Amino acid sequence: MAGSTHTVTNQAPPLVGHDVFTTDRALTAAVERHLAPELREEARAELSGLGRSCGSLQTREWAAQADENPPTLRSHDRYGHRVDEVDFHPAWHRLLGKGVAAGLTATWSRPGGQVTRAAGFLMWTQVEAGNCCPLSMTHAAVPALRADPELAAEWEPRLTSRVYDRELRPAPLKAGVLFGMAMTEKQGGSDVRAGTTAARPLAEDGTYELTGHKWFCSAPMSDGFLVLARAPGGPTCFLVPRVLADGTRNVFLIQRLKDKLGNRSNASAEVEFDGTWARRVGEEGRGVRTIIGMVAATRLDCVLGSAGLMRQAVAQAVHHCTYREAFGAKLVDQPLMRNVLADLAIESEAATTLALRLAAAQDAADGGDERERALLRLAVPAAKYWVTKRCAPVAVEAAECLGGNGYVEESGMPRLVRESPLNSIWEGAGNVQALDVLRALGREPLAMDAYLTEVGLARGADHRLDAAIRGLLTELADLGAAEGRARRLVERLALVLQGSLLVRYAPPEVADAFCAARLGGDGGAAFGTLPPTLDLASVVERAAPVA
Repeated sequence: MAGSTHTVTNQAPPLVGHDVFTTDRALTAAVERHLAPELREEARAELSGLGRSCGSLQTREWAAQADENPPTLRSHDRYGHRVDEVDFHPAWHRLLGKGVAAGLTATWSRPGGQVTRAAGFLMWTQVEAGNCCPLSMTHAAVPALRADPELAAEWEPRLTSRVYDRELRPAPLKAGVLFGMAMTEKQGGSDVRAGTTAARPLAEDGTYELTGHKWFCSAPMSDGFLVLARAPGGPTCFLVPRVLADGTRNVFLIQRLKDKLGNRSNASAEVEFDGTWARRVGEEGRGVRTIIGMVAATRLDCVLGSAGLMRQAVAQAVHHCTYREAFGAKLVDQPLMRNVLADLAIESEAATTLALRLAAAQDAADGGDERERALLRLAVPAAKYWVTKRCAPVAVEAAECLGGNGYVEESGMPRLVRESPLNSIWEGAGNVQALDVLRALGREPLAMDAYLTEVGLARGADHRLDAAIRGLLTELADLGAAEGRARRLVERLALVLQGSLLVRYAPPEVADAFCAARLGGDGGAAFGTLPPTLDLASVVERAAPVA
């Protein structure tokens, strides 16, 4: 009952009870664009069903509960035996089960599967990003395991299952499994070749015993892990099952869980191996090359995850400003706030459009298209660098659009802000991505050719984009001493690619605003500095989460 002194007015209603897919015009357009006509109806129905779940009050409540109740480590049972288990709140299991059932780990052999799954992953990240880690790791394990056809035949049907089985049992007894990954060590960080975890061959061919530590192990409650360790032939990739075939627990000593800034519903651990049984994946000494397929897939998920976080931040900001009044008018109708919202909206749409284009390239590459594979080699690390870095400023500015309301936990905005830096750090931080782009430029001429062909499809459509392409070609013509300016170069690669995609596919008002501010220099360093002559009202209307 309201107090006698006031009636609550001028507050936006909760953004729940809507279809997160059909109300995202940039996302729905990308799915339509990149799927074959015969696949679209099924994909629309599937994604709309997931979109309604993403926007439901129940799912949002589970997300808040999972974030507010982080996982805990149970190292020993009541009798003193080591069990090394991670306990989660029931809401976490409900969310993870829904993500698995939605097919977010079932992609690789389905026509158009990468695009459909990418759209679903982008939406699911908006609910609660923490449970997306095991979904991403499990999805990404498939290309790495395919380096060993026998292992892939055994594990892939379980990895791509839509059944979530949380019990720790031998994998052959389970209808579905989850995978994690352990590469980095205390002394090495991103330099995974500096790892000291040792792998000693056992009598059975292809089996080893691991001894060492991992500073970061993703999803430690999983059924299996891809691990890098140093075999006699050099760094090698291994599959470490959590439970052995005879039902005994493998030696997998969880030393502690990380106390993280965000992503708090998800467990990240430090683990020790001490005589741990492992199966080799691929050849000895080629571990980095073997596991790179997993890394490439998770890097694309970082782009998708950041695009999802940005979309949710912008949706919340536009929704709030549509209802909130100040100084006699709705915030969304006031020129300065409209400029801020439009600036945020074009950043979000550029991220979504690029992420779905990369997913489409992955579908094509899976079908044998070498040009699309070459495009991914350059565009994925460039997108990972740029899109993930744009996420944090978007989340912070969107929270500011809600004013003091956005600084309060109940709004959900602080959770987005805490989550926003993660994807920039995960799977190789900014410098790692920038240097990877330089390697692609220097060693793989097909990658540069595929990129230039892609951006060239929009030449002549916008003079600012044309000028940006010319400037980029000048920079690419001289890669001497490029390391010191690698970040600048990769930023330009990403922006030009985004501009090319928006000019071809987005409404004119969106492409015009992006090219003016991001390529033409007609925008400031902060959001809300777009040229006032643009059609900003249409940009904001397009970004609205509810019609």
